[in-house]
Amino acid sequence: MKNDLYRWQRLFLFCLGLFIAGAFAMKWMENDLLFNNEKISIFGLELFYYKEKIVGIFSGITDKVKTILGYYLSFDFIFMAGCYPGIACLCMIASAKAAGKNLKRILFFFAFMQIFGWTFDVVENYYLLKWLKNPVIGDEFDFYHIVVYSKWIIALTGVLFAIVNLVGSMFKRKNLKSAI
Repeated sequence: MKNDLYRWQRLFLFCLGLFIAGAFAMKWMENDLLFNNEKISIFGLELFYYKEKIVGIFSGITDKVKTILGYYLSFDFIFMAGCYPGIACLCMIASAKAAGKNLKRILFFFAFMQIFGWTFDVVENYYLLKWLKNPVIGDEFDFYHIVVYSKWIIALTGVLFAIVNLVGSMFKRKNLKSAI
């Protein structure tokens, strides 16, 4: 059991390194993502911009900005390789420290669901790269948003559930030690 926990912790640290490296590279490029002298919001592209605005941005940006945005989305794949397996590791670490079987099963479920979150993020990047090359968005825009929302729900639910359980297990241990 302790050996499994140790392995999950080591894998989590590796994933954290990928996550930080990808996030750093993307953050470094953000200031160069400009359209009409304003920053392009990646969250806007993912969640908030309507179809016509995305087409307008992708049609109006310079070739230099298109190239940088292409690199940004490419580094996002490195970020994903750290993010989703890292969340799965966090869920498995919390599961190893959890007391009840049902709680362990729920955490395993959230860890497993990260495969789908990662897949949805890859699909999201596919659409953004496709529209970046040819800024014509058809009927797939509604599907795109379902994929993006699903990705966020899966990732955030996994992180929050794991962290709440890890923090809860720390308080239980402290209460047990103080009772002795």
